[in-house]
Amino acid sequence: MAEFVFAAVAEEIAREAGALLRGFYERGVTMEYKGDVDLVTEADRASEALIKQRLVAAFPEHGIYGEEGTRERLAGEYRWYVDPLDGTTNFAHGFPVFCVVLGLERRAAGLAEAADGEMVAGVIYDPLRNESFVAERGCGAWLNGRRMAVSKTATLAEALTATGFPSHKRHRSPNVHLYQEVTLRSHGVRRAGSAALDLAYVACGRLDGYWEFNLNPWDTSAGYLLVEEAGGTVTHFDGGKFTLDSREVMATNGKIFGEMKGLFADMFAGRAVSPIPSPAEFRARREAEGR
Repeated sequence: MAEFVFAAVAEEIAREAGALLRGFYERGVTMEYKGDVDLVTEADRASEALIKQRLVAAFPEHGIYGEEGTRERLAGEYRWYVDPLDGTTNFAHGFPVFCVVLGLERRAAGLAEAADGEMVAGVIYDPLRNESFVAERGCGAWLNGRRMAVSKTATLAEALTATGFPSHKRHRSPNVHLYQEVTLRSHGVRRAGSAALDLAYVACGRLDGYWEFNLNPWDTSAGYLLVEEAGGTVTHFDGGKFTLDSREVMATNGKIFGEMKGLFADMFAGRAVSPIPSPAEFRARREAEGR
């Protein structure tokens, strides 16, 4: 396994936070809303507090940008993006898909606040499966000490993909239309509820592609690096350069990149939209197929 500078410490912290989450999960948690529909639990806050404490002890000069409100030393050279519990809705409902996310960005001196630096380390830890996805710039991507690589699936028709939907104002999101078309053209689309794990699964080859709208830097920072270090691509839907403030993300194994990009371009131009059959048409098709 590669000799990590930052990721080894981040992995230890993520595992500790994951153990904390696992305890909350087994006992059950009290949930509340931090917006109309966005959930937060005592586990989110406890995990972020633990991660903050450990990062400050290990890297006192590094900044921390956490989902639950931590904003410290953001003008420095290094900045950690922290999601203490990605998949809070799953967690609160007892659905066993959630993780801890730490991604480290290196920012050049004088870099504007809105500009991106370079992602240099990332960890995504799934405490229920004890799976640790780790990457450091130039050192590859690893799952529990074994090197990862993206899949070799060559076409969208053979691909298993994933996506996610916003927790609020779903009626304004165009993603249901993309979901329909990719479902019709692929081997299947999964919606598990953790953007970070979806990216990790592209990196390790369990998924061939993934897309989503309106994510935040703590959702994508670690997974962005994992996919790239595993040999995949992370871009906008049109193939443009991905940045941490991007409102859209498309990750692929590289081989289905062109097909996904082309499909999305057609859809946003009003092409390639399949008609929805009526219930009568659907029944007639099934009867014709002898089902």
